[in-house]
Amino acid sequence: MSETTAAPTRADVVEMISGYRAQVSKADTEDLDSLELAWLLHQAEQRYGVELDLDDADLSRMYTVAGAAEVLADLVGGRHDG
Repeated sequence: MSETTAAPTRADVVEMISGYRAQVSKADTEDLDSLELAWLLHQAEQRYGVELDLDDADLSRMYTVAGAAEVLADLVGGRHDG
């Protein structure tokens, strides 16, 4: 997969997580479990060519697709305050 520099959107998160969900036959939902989150973070690091260093506050916001998209956009887009 090639690297991209644009900040991830909700559609990007849905696309990345769909690969995992297809492998485990899980329905599409807004909620993310811990394995989906681990998969998503790995996919995001590969796709965007970054190493994500998430703190507890970031992780606590990533329990939904929308929350994950927001956090990833902040981190990849360079708007994270740390």
